[in-house]
Amino acid sequence: MESLFATFFPGDCRICSDPLLNISRLPVCTDCLTKIKPFQGSQCDICGELLVSRNFQGEEQGSPLCGLCQQVRPTYIRAVSGGPYEGVLRDLVHLLKYDRVQTTADILGKTLADAIAPLFDEVGPNAVIIPVPLHNSKHHQRGFNQSERVAMHAVRALGKEFRAELIISALQRKRATTSQTGLTRHQRRLNVRGAFAVNPLHKRIIAGRNVILVDDVFTTGTTAQECARVLVRAGAAQVWVATIARVSRLEPFSALEVSQIGQEEAASAATGNAIGGEF
Repeated sequence: MESLFATFFPGDCRICSDPLLNISRLPVCTDCLTKIKPFQGSQCDICGELLVSRNFQGEEQGSPLCGLCQQVRPTYIRAVSGGPYEGVLRDLVHLLKYDRVQTTADILGKTLADAIAPLFDEVGPNAVIIPVPLHNSKHHQRGFNQSERVAMHAVRALGKEFRAELIISALQRKRATTSQTGLTRHQRRLNVRGAFAVNPLHKRIIAGRNVILVDDVFTTGTTAQECARVLVRAGAAQVWVATIARVSRLEPFSALEVSQIGQEEAASAATGNAIGGEF
């Protein structure tokens, strides 16, 4: 009956617009879902940025780090993601975040779970998963926090073997922030500085425990760094970051340009000046 209904009343894939041949709560075709791919190539061991130059990788120092992480280590231990913020993965994030197609949270949760699973040995069995919160005004406007929804599906996909406790309201956003789009790195840091706090009711729960901080997209890492800083100050042992997708700003550049960008960003981070570049 469902196949007959799909034949006479086919919907269209929200990504490629091809007719959907099977009834599904997810309005995306199977062919599009198969195009979700993880990162290919070397990545920075800390922030996850793509590394396209031998010198930029820091191989001579024995560690595959980007230029910025070689100079200025973030508070979080490592950032992982399900794949590059492009193509189908980006479209799925947009369907959830802006079009409010909440059925995409399941497939995005599985993508996030694939990124989190390799962290099991690092974080241990007593970890806490904490989504990045929205401000109350944004939450009211959207009707839900996309990071929370995806985190819940990720925990379900990870199963009982990955024994991590999901705490929805451990972090609070104390004030609304302007959009990070178009801001320089320094402006992004100022934009989120002091915007987050640990819920006093959960301080005892996270004290001494490892935390996996979850959000939708990692861009420059300013939000991740601020949340990690707040969590560690509140007593968390260590913080890892996991996102559905990651923006790689270095991919289009040549090896020489990448090396120069790394040097400039390291210098800007040290001096407080910025050269450009959300979570």
